[in-house]
Amino acid sequence: MSASEAVEKLLCGKVLTPQGLVENGVIAISGNTISYVGDRQHLPQAYIEWATVVDQPEGLLIPGFVDVHVHGGAGHDFMDSTRETLDAITQFHSSQGTTTMLATTMTAPKDDIDNVLREVDAYRSNNMPYAQLAGVHLEGPFISPQWPGAQNPQHIVLPNISWLDEWEKQYPGLIRQVTLAPEREGALEVISWLRDNGITAALGHTDATYEQVLAAVDAGLKQAVHAFNAMTPLHHRKPGVAGAVMEDSRIAAEIIADGIHVHPAVISILARLKTSANLLLITDAMSAAGLGDGEYTLGDQPVNVSAGIATLKNNKGALAGSTLTMIRGFQFLISKVGLSLQEASRAASLNPAISLGLEQQIGTLESGKQADILLLDDNLDLSSVWVQGRNIL
Repeated sequence: MSASEAVEKLLCGKVLTPQGLVENGVIAISGNTISYVGDRQHLPQAYIEWATVVDQPEGLLIPGFVDVHVHGGAGHDFMDSTRETLDAITQFHSSQGTTTMLATTMTAPKDDIDNVLREVDAYRSNNMPYAQLAGVHLEGPFISPQWPGAQNPQHIVLPNISWLDEWEKQYPGLIRQVTLAPEREGALEVISWLRDNGITAALGHTDATYEQVLAAVDAGLKQAVHAFNAMTPLHHRKPGVAGAVMEDSRIAAEIIADGIHVHPAVISILARLKTSANLLLITDAMSAAGLGDGEYTLGDQPVNVSAGIATLKNNKGALAGSTLTMIRGFQFLISKVGLSLQEASRAASLNPAISLGLEQQIGTLESGKQADILLLDDNLDLSSVWVQGRNIL
């Protein structure tokens, strides 16, 4: 089979590449892989004869979004993982531009976490029809009882290498990120273990001091979850966790760009400090994402959603995840924070891919990478989504 026969689709429009925007661009897709990205005038004529052409001259083609922190959506929660649940969550978020994601757990009893790992592992062993689950993000249970946020404090435990070692041996490579409080007893040893096993150690729900965070970074800590939320704040004499996250270039920062969790001016400050691969857009979405106001659960915590804002039912001041989607967060970074198209795309796609160690497969539109592609209109609204070359929207 010739190269031209192998090309099945040609997507034409403005193409966002790592080198910049190609105005008269084209992406050639062969199976689940990008085989060509560039200017249309350099595309071999034979490709056009064999391929299905999607021609949107005013459309914008960008890489699919990668969400490393998401709890659910469309009325479903990853803590209740079944095949039906995982299909529903990944189908909803793929319709919002997410092409790769981590199934994120809550602080819960070990048996409940065991079940999530078992179900996600089984799901990944078959063809995943929608957004691809790259693995699991354990948000807890190794967090601080002083900063539980929407996590159930009854299930908080000290960092435990034996649990992690058991899970890694049973499900090699499944756990991709663990959120913990670095000041807790045994945390530094766990962080070193995570580093040695290729798992992202992230701080969150933490009462740490600035100095304790730096010690954790020296041990292998790499990331901060939902920056500024559920952590000691910045003070000019006590920098706290927030100050360490802002100051230390070794820490990548997740941000919920919904205008509720963090003011856009503060996101703008963070973005100026977190250059290169250090700013990650996340949703922290819970089951209400994609649905209306009402009563829901986040893990085993009752949640009320009003005007799209999720709060604990028994503590109305505590935010309980979000109803954000990646496309809305991406738009917010551009329209409200002032990031460029390239900067927002990096935060939503490449940087989280780097966090997962998958930047050679996903995160940018380049030849040889997975054909995870979004088509946006001139308002930056989604028109089409391709996951591994399959058009799912």
